Amino acid sequence: MKKAGMMFLFAIFICVVINAQETAKPVPSSVIRKELLKATIDSGKSVSTVEIKEVTLEPGYKIPLHLHPCPTVGLVTEGSIAFQIEGKPVQYLKAGDAFYEPADARVTRFDNEGNTPAKFVVFYLLGKDEKEVIRILAK
Repeated sequence: MKKAGMMFLFAIFICVVINAQETAKPVPSSVIRKELLKATIDSGKSVSTVEIKEVTLEPGYKIPLHLHPCPTVGLVTEGSIAFQIEGKPVQYLKAGDAFYEPADARVTRFDNEGNTPAKFVVFYLLGKDEKEVIRILAK
């Protein structure tokens, strides 16, 4: 009986040691943060409302020259988009890419040049009493 009791205690000791080793292993994080965009909003801008919209561009669709009276940020979720702010180089955005459009910046290109629909989610950062999110320009 003494031998069986010692074996039992030894088995418990081994279980405790193994368990301690298991808990000492690094636990993978269940939250991973990947920076997609860091945009500086005009320091005088006060945001009181955020409007969020999902937009789908059919293949070959080109959004006309436009601007947003408010700053916008967005994320492409499907397809690809040729994006250009007047005076800046063209950026080719694909699913997972984020973008920023400053308030009143003329957007000369926001085009789906692909053969499949392109989707993006856009966040309009509106100040108090602002309602307009896009203005199409003649030229």
